[in-house]
Amino acid sequence: MKKQEVVYNGSVMKSSTQKRWHCLSDNTVLDILEINETSENINVTLTILNVLDSGVTQIFLPLIYIIIFIVGLPTNAMAIWVFLFRTKKKHPVTVLMVNLALADLLFIIWLPLKIAYHFNGNNWIFGEPLCKVLVGFFYGNMYCSTIFIACISVLRYWDVVQPLSQKLNNQAVVCVSVCVWFVVWLITTPLYLYDQTVSVTSLNIVTCHDVTLHSQLIFPEVYFLTMGVVGYVIPCVVCTVAYVLMFRFLRSSMAHTHANKSKRKAIILIITVLVMFLVCFTPSNIMLMVHYSLMTAKIQNNGYGIYIVTLCLSSLNSCVDPFVYYFISEEFREHVKNTLMCHRKHIIERMRISISALKFPRKTSTPPSQAPKSGHETSTIAGSLRTAVGE
Repeated sequence: MKKQEVVYNGSVMKSSTQKRWHCLSDNTVLDILEINETSENINVTLTILNVLDSGVTQIFLPLIYIIIFIVGLPTNAMAIWVFLFRTKKKHPVTVLMVNLALADLLFIIWLPLKIAYHFNGNNWIFGEPLCKVLVGFFYGNMYCSTIFIACISVLRYWDVVQPLSQKLNNQAVVCVSVCVWFVVWLITTPLYLYDQTVSVTSLNIVTCHDVTLHSQLIFPEVYFLTMGVVGYVIPCVVCTVAYVLMFRFLRSSMAHTHANKSKRKAIILIITVLVMFLVCFTPSNIMLMVHYSLMTAKIQNNGYGIYIVTLCLSSLNSCVDPFVYYFISEEFREHVKNTLMCHRKHIIERMRISISALKFPRKTSTPPSQAPKSGHETSTIAGSLRTAVGE
């Protein structure tokens, strides 16, 4: 069988089938087993083994993903519902917000697989295709979010700083949204072209995207660096410049007039969005590019645990976005309240009709075994229904 290379901590060793090598690095003797890429087996470094076998990845990460799922699923679904079916006048920013909520929702619906993977000891049992889908939607959500947030920041800049200039109409914004989805689809397509699952023989697990085969190392390094520039660096610069200019404009305008409440609220919103963007996306993208750069340079990444955690924390934007962009709007909160109240009233009315039917049944010839319920039984049912709807 053809010899293959095993890369560890900057050194390159030759190995043959079923042959075990010993490598002394940092005063630690490690067993380096051959990489058999035909069956996708690999033994990884001690740093990665410790991370994959730690409570950080098996307890902390799934708990974070559970919070994201519980909070993000209903809030983003409600946001899409209100924007599509309850908002009469749809502004260009609203169109972008719908797309942002859709990107978050498309990622969140796959989170149960990610949660099960980590709780199962980082052992992927759902097959290669679903792993590729999960990874694709993870990065798709990240870069859809960064680009749409950048677009929203530009529109807000023109609304605030250049209120008399010509604005984009909804048709133009829809075209922009389609272009964003196409670009994100384009930059995430390569994720489906190479194997994401790798069998780690030391732990007897199959990882999903956490370990990269040596033969596929050069491609991810170039790819993630390119994706980081297109999906993060450019949107980050656009978003930062737009919000800084807005902040300066609002501060200067407040200096000439009495500080009004709306401008103060706008400044707080600008700071909140900018901080959220930098906190959620900056650490993960920096660690992502550093991780693959070190791997390509054959240098051990001692910050592998930080890299894994920052990728998880970048997902927090999926449950933070609704509160920063949607629920902060009084109009949006009113739409949500009216929707919930109308739905509750509709349920109560249907229950009352059902109860009335039980109290006053139609006069039909029914056998004794099918006689109407007694008044006590009917009142018990009515009380249970009222309890169920919170009356």
